[in-house]
Amino acid sequence: MASIEQLQAIELFSQLSKREMKAISRLMTSVPVKAGRDIMSEGETGREFVVIVSGKATVRRKNRVIASVGPGDFLGELAVVAGVPRTATVTADTDMVLSVLNRREFSALLDEQPRVARKILVGAVRRLHDLEPGVTS
Repeated sequence: MASIEQLQAIELFSQLSKREMKAISRLMTSVPVKAGRDIMSEGETGREFVVIVSGKATVRRKNRVIASVGPGDFLGELAVVAGVPRTATVTADTDMVLSVLNRREFSALLDEQPRVARKILVGAVRRLHDLEPGVTS
């Protein structure tokens, strides 16, 4: 399972208190993944956010390798907030353990705790700003 420290390092959750972070952590499920399996596929609708607990994976966009990811890295943060299509395919290079947060459960938490929703919105905007070159304040 992803630790509170791993979650706090994620921009999306950077504004949350430890108590709020624990609420997110309780919603996460540990999922084993075998080497060679696609964790997510480019173009499919995103329904979960993933933190890599152990193992390594390759990220491809339009069949071109764009990154390698491993423990502590995260994927799909925009999908869990907005349900947008995946922008890349991620394939497990080794056996892996993932901590997965389902969009439906996450949305229910945000409905119940509007302060958490506001803090996550700030984190999401910061993450988008960091990802988009040339975006100015």
